[in-house]
Amino acid sequence: MVSASHPKFQFAAAFLLLAAATVPVVVVRGKPPYSCDSSNSATKNLRFCKTTLPIIQRVDDLIYHLTLDEKISQLGDQSPAISRLGIPAYNWWSESLHGISNSGKGIHFNGVIKSATSFPQVILTAASFDPLLWYRIGQAIGTEGRAVYNAGQATGLTFWSPNINIFRDPRWGRGQETPGEDPVTTSKYAVSFVRGLQGEPYQGGSMLGLKASACCKHFTAYDLEKWGGNTRFGFDARVTRQDMEDTFQPPFKSCVEQGHANGIMCSYNRVNGVPTCADYNLLTKTARGTWGFKGYIVSDCDAVSIIHDVTGFAKSQEDSAADVLKAGMDVNCGSTLQKYTKSAYNEKKVTESDINRALRNLFSTRMKLGLFDGNPIDRRYGDIKPDQVCTKEHRDLALEAARDGIVLLKNYRNRLPLSRTATRSVGVIGPNANNGWLLLGNYAGPPCNAITPLHSLKDIVRDVRYLSGCDNVACRKADTVDAVKLASSVDQVILFMGLDQTQETEGLDRTNLVLPGQQQNLITSVAKAARKSVILVLICGGPVDVSFAKMNDKIGAILWAGYPGEAGGVAITQVIFGDHSPSGRLPMTWYPQEFTKVPMTDMRMRSDVARGYPGRTYRFYKGRMVYKFGFGLSYSRFKHQFISVTPKQLYLNRSMTEGTSSYAVEKLRPEDCGRIAFSADVGVHNAGKMGGKHSVLLFLKREDGGKENGSPVKELIGFEKLYLKAGERTQVRFQLKPCEHFGRSDVDGSNVLDGGAHFLVVEEAEHRVDLFM
Repeated sequence: MVSASHPKFQFAAAFLLLAAATVPVVVVRGKPPYSCDSSNSATKNLRFCKTTLPIIQRVDDLIYHLTLDEKISQLGDQSPAISRLGIPAYNWWSESLHGISNSGKGIHFNGVIKSATSFPQVILTAASFDPLLWYRIGQAIGTEGRAVYNAGQATGLTFWSPNINIFRDPRWGRGQETPGEDPVTTSKYAVSFVRGLQGEPYQGGSMLGLKASACCKHFTAYDLEKWGGNTRFGFDARVTRQDMEDTFQPPFKSCVEQGHANGIMCSYNRVNGVPTCADYNLLTKTARGTWGFKGYIVSDCDAVSIIHDVTGFAKSQEDSAADVLKAGMDVNCGSTLQKYTKSAYNEKKVTESDINRALRNLFSTRMKLGLFDGNPIDRRYGDIKPDQVCTKEHRDLALEAARDGIVLLKNYRNRLPLSRTATRSVGVIGPNANNGWLLLGNYAGPPCNAITPLHSLKDIVRDVRYLSGCDNVACRKADTVDAVKLASSVDQVILFMGLDQTQETEGLDRTNLVLPGQQQNLITSVAKAARKSVILVLICGGPVDVSFAKMNDKIGAILWAGYPGEAGGVAITQVIFGDHSPSGRLPMTWYPQEFTKVPMTDMRMRSDVARGYPGRTYRFYKGRMVYKFGFGLSYSRFKHQFISVTPKQLYLNRSMTEGTSSYAVEKLRPEDCGRIAFSADVGVHNAGKMGGKHSVLLFLKREDGGKENGSPVKELIGFEKLYLKAGERTQVRFQLKPCEHFGRSDVDGSNVLDGGAHFLVVEEAEHRVDLFM
């Protein structure tokens, strides 16, 4: 989406104020916008204000009272007030990707609430592989969002998060916003975050209305900003049915069916020639029909206008308005529907029933949020006050998330952790060491408390000497001479390098995978001059080819810290000095620079080695890797073994599958799928000397994986996060259903079970399970 501007001077000022301590929050009773004031004699007796009636009856009554012009006025993200009915203006566009943000138009921080907790950018949070952590972050953001609304600093409670597109190509500028390249991880993230944000229990179940509304975006196959003359606005993603079903759609399906997301955002791009916002099969048949979606569908910003202006799919803007409304879209981020729906109606291209259908979804959402129940201060979630923003609990959670996401990529001869007592002087070098803003990534609001890595290190070591080394992250000019002098004068050198939002962000894809400008030369020169092997900390969302550092013994340790949020500086320091053992694992493959020969516009996931196409993501890629998906070291040593897998042989109903080597899952009865469910117990032993968290990743390999029918080389089917003391042992039980976990997508998009050998894999442990047809 098109984000609102964030003038750097505003954030610079914010960081000066917030660098050392949390901004105090004044508790006041706000005046949030709401409908159905009990003191308003003109509306208090209207049926849509009667909270005892079902929402659908209330919505239909409200729509009945609207004129056609009033109805059309509500189809844009900035919906004006309808004063005669006591309905205030509503802004649909608010953001909460990794904390409440003023990127949209619905939130402002110029009242009693000046900031909000800024959690790590999603790609780093995903590296924790901890669904409960993801849920807790969603909970915290939902609470802070409601607090901002209750304080009268918001005109909406619909947050256009999370971004659950697959991180298909390492150059994608928005990959940082996503949970990574794996459909299972992304699906679990979507469910956990959405449930937390909206107020649903962690395991699912009933809730007291919507605390806040989540929106899963961008639907679908959206993962290109601007590359090779192609832009996201005009790009036509050519996707096979096989790739659509097993890669691009699963996160959205899970977000709807299990997460019960209240919103979906259709994307800018076309898929196989059809703009997603005008695709009836996608929005109505699939999302609403097959998946049972019951919320509202919003366009990405100006995505309706580009159907005519950019792609020429529609011959006029009236056709654009008619196309999206008939496809099942409800509200336009932008003003195209508000401007052209009336003329489309007059031209008989759209009916009033099409408009009413959209309004039912929109007003149902506002009612589920309790915004037509009178003053929310006196009702559900009305007790969430400004003092529930930037709480110690939320800031501690931001620190926990940053620590748990940081990935230790290299630790040659146990270079880390450093000793506090033995470390007398530290040289800090790099453009990413002393910039609080870049720790946040994009879609961030003003943080509660931002401490840079440099300032955090100064709290630990008395003698810290700092040099940027580069003019900026682009590093067109490097101060190599002074950096070498500094490196040779201190006990330890820590380099903070990588990327920032000038290198990767919305609207900006990378053209290569190496570090920008002179960064590599600076790192190599400093490492050569240093007394001891140096520590390299990478601040970036997307992967970088650091093969040179991986193979250089003078670079003793490499940490990937993503964009770690407001607590990132403290988290990095705690990991470096061993207060916390790193447990993060990469949620995406790190490719070599040669991967840039692959066009970003080629949407194929599966490899075609004969024609030189290596495939994408760990599931299908057949090429050299810098670091693989799921990779991550620890200060401890964890061992794994399969304790019990029951049963070892699984039988389908032979009468149904006789003579076949594979079978369509949809043809199996639910009782057949349930009958062959089984469990796998994995033993985990912390054989090291340090306690810590650990992610157990369970992969599936097939006997002919990656060779026939486009089946994955391997794929993640489950994961669990645990904590083990030094020497401690435990068991993790995975409940597996072959219909769900062993199935693969066939070329026509159908889900198929193959007979034969399947291998469960956890690190060094492997167990064979035979499936007999």
